[in-house]
Amino acid sequence: MNLLIVEDDAVTRQVLAAQLRKLGHAVTEADDGMSGYERYHELHPEVVITDWIMPRLDGPSLCRKIREEASTAYTYIIILTALEKKVGYTEGMSAGADDFVTKPADMVELNVRLRVAERIVRLQHEVRQLEGMLPICPKCKRIRTEDNNWEPVERYISKRSVAQFSHGICPECFTSIVQPQLAAIKEKSAHATGKR
Repeated sequence: MNLLIVEDDAVTRQVLAAQLRKLGHAVTEADDGMSGYERYHELHPEVVITDWIMPRLDGPSLCRKIREEASTAYTYIIILTALEKKVGYTEGMSAGADDFVTKPADMVELNVRLRVAERIVRLQHEVRQLEGMLPICPKCKRIRTEDNNWEPVERYISKRSVAQFSHGICPECFTSIVQPQLAAIKEKSAHATGKR
């Protein structure tokens, strides 16, 4: 998985990153919350592992900023904390954290939690795909909108994205539809002018 570690203590960050790389993860590092937020925007990692107490932007604030984003992909957030879990659990969950690991991180425990994160991220991806399914008429190819109207595919997509359309005919449709129509027009024209 693609992981982002946000930890201001260089030794802790480097040791954790090295151990996670050994487990086969792609790891990016950031040395404080604001740098972590910038790296998050660049990479959109599947998992963010962040320290709780950091300069410029603490862990819960970083969680809030990530959760405020309207991202298409879900990011699983684990907060590393030296605090008693029960003390910060409610605050961290309210900020958008998915899980907590007490520092120093036990690699066996963290590996198990990353497997859970991988499942959650995969399920979130599948949910997004299902949400993206559109009711479409198989005959006219119009899409049913939220207000229960039927709209042409091009108009529907153009209103909701930056997509632009250029029309063309695929080879199969050209062969099965267009060529017979052109042949019929040619024959009709030849018949009308008496040229057969």
